Amino acid sequence: MKEYSSDKFRNVAVVSHDGAGKTALVESLLLTSGAVDFVGKGQDNKHIMDFEPEEIKRNVTIQLGMAPCEWHDHKVNFVDTPGYNEFHGEVRAALRACDGMLMVLSATSGVETDTVRAWDYAVELQMPRMAFINKMDVDGADFFGTIERMRELFGKGIMPLQIPIGEGANFEGVVDVAKMTAFTYKDGQPTEIAVPAHLIEKAQEIREMTVEAAAEGSDELLEKYLEGEELSLEEIRQGLREGMISGRVCPIMCGSATSRIGLDQVLDRMIRYMPDATKKVMTATDAETGEQCVVHVDKPLTAFVFKTLLDPFAGKQSFVRIFSGELKEGDRLYDVNQGVEEKWGKMVTLIGKQQIPVSAAKAGDIVVIPKLANAKTGDTLTAPDFKVTYDAIRFPQPLYTVALEPVKKGEEEKLAGAVLKVAEEDPTCVVVKNAEARQLQIDCMGEVHLEHILNKMDRKYGVQAKLVTPYIPYRETIKGSAETESKYKKQSGGHGQYGHVKIQVDPLYDGTEFAFVDKIFGGAVPKQYIPAVEKGAKETLDKGLIAGYPMIGVQVTLLDGSYHSVDSSELAFKVATSQAIKDVIPKAKPVLLEPIYEVNVYAPDAFMGDIMGDLNSRRGRVLGMEQSERTGISVVKAQVPLAEMADYVTALRSITQGQGVFNRQFYTYEEVPHKQAEEIIAAHKTQE
Repeated sequence: MKEYSSDKFRNVAVVSHDGAGKTALVESLLLTSGAVDFVGKGQDNKHIMDFEPEEIKRNVTIQLGMAPCEWHDHKVNFVDTPGYNEFHGEVRAALRACDGMLMVLSATSGVETDTVRAWDYAVELQMPRMAFINKMDVDGADFFGTIERMRELFGKGIMPLQIPIGEGANFEGVVDVAKMTAFTYKDGQPTEIAVPAHLIEKAQEIREMTVEAAAEGSDELLEKYLEGEELSLEEIRQGLREGMISGRVCPIMCGSATSRIGLDQVLDRMIRYMPDATKKVMTATDAETGEQCVVHVDKPLTAFVFKTLLDPFAGKQSFVRIFSGELKEGDRLYDVNQGVEEKWGKMVTLIGKQQIPVSAAKAGDIVVIPKLANAKTGDTLTAPDFKVTYDAIRFPQPLYTVALEPVKKGEEEKLAGAVLKVAEEDPTCVVVKNAEARQLQIDCMGEVHLEHILNKMDRKYGVQAKLVTPYIPYRETIKGSAETESKYKKQSGGHGQYGHVKIQVDPLYDGTEFAFVDKIFGGAVPKQYIPAVEKGAKETLDKGLIAGYPMIGVQVTLLDGSYHSVDSSELAFKVATSQAIKDVIPKAKPVLLEPIYEVNVYAPDAFMGDIMGDLNSRRGRVLGMEQSERTGISVVKAQVPLAEMADYVTALRSITQGQGVFNRQFYTYEEVPHKQAEEIIAAHKTQE
């Protein structure tokens, strides 16, 4: 590919609900532009973008992929994204690298859950968006029904630039309402025709809406429109572009990816309406002063790593969006987040997995730099004399927790290494090394995501893992006070062991986990042994006394004791204290505590009853329900035991037909109900 100036780049994230035909569209756009010579169809496993074994097996996109093409002296960098919601971390990464979003909808399925989710992401990022209604040649296609639903959900800014000529088996082309001309297609090639007579009235109606939307793009055009003057084609386009960039207008196109109808016009409109890279203004943080600064394309080099791929044979690949300056072979490259200068040799662009060498990349371009030793997703790369950082990507919170063990004994380290490598590629896979449980846990997005992680570890790193029950960090405490004394006395020739303590335990209600009070007077226990008493009490409580979980909220008071001038030692007082704790705790009404989480569940109003019923069945306390920012979506606030949340990601998707999401955070510890506590204690005793 030839070199382009920054104003010639269009970076477009292509998003959709699973099954809308997004990847087929990207590949057909590559074919239309001449970037590739052939694309697969359906499930023939010859797709350019979906080349990973899991993607081929499932016939779905799992990770984002690059797809650059050249069209009318511009370079369009498409970033293809997964449609399945468990891989939406990839969507967030893609949107961070791009300047505009193309939403793909199925003409038969209309607006689906992940279409709405992608729209919300773009609104959050203030990203210009455009939509393509695909599968117009499939039976049941409903262009105007889809438009109507989009306007209900997203507002009057939804603006068709085309209407279809026929639907389903009769679909043969599109009408360009701004130009009031039409195009039919054969083998992807357009033929311009007059607007069919039966569509003229509808086309004029849509054109009037389009002109009105364009007029609102600037005060000058609005004044001209209100005075009854006709807007020229260029003025309409100017107004639509300004409206789209401001987020007030979302242009809509239609066609068929597999039949290659309308795709040349999609490319034309990418160039016409999507923002060019020179308009991108970033806010960064000066690494030395901590102050905010504004970065334009003409500043020294800054770039952002938005995706990392690891391969045992090819090494690491860092997907990089260049926001300012220029990167050429031989330039120095500084990783501000890691505080090191990176050594690098080359950079490439990718079409699927095909590498195309790139010798220089200007602001606005997206490239891949192989074998950066230190760079991680979210890092900022700069010229050594311009050290700034960009905010990290806000990935969705992974809430599906599982624990892993290697299938083969002795492969614990190998498993841990493989999981960490997968997590480096995928920030929605979070590794938790639970020292308390001596358990390797991962937080991920759901069952499908987990299966992909396990397959990747096996395929790439040769380690198989099995699932075990995740450790729940229960705690123990006491509800009453008690006292006891213990004497540790041992004589075995020579010096013996002697320690004698009298202690009292009391519950703490201020959130303090442990407190020690020394009430010794008159030297009954010498000062040098007091720390041993405290240590013995703390260590014994930490091991748990009823179910093997750390005991918290306990104050231990040393009341009295005695010592032997020769046989007493720190060890003797530590052992005596441990024995005393084990004796006194059962007398102080010990109970088991469980972690309680605050949970916020967002879903359409129609599912609220089922959601609250399900939370109640999980021993949750529903605190209330309120309206969210989006019309028709409510949020249920509840407090739920962590032990009851293991499968909640899957259950909520089932209850809400995939439309519900939730977040959670730790709230407090509360007493476990008697029945559940007995089961936990009994299970502990069988393991002893």
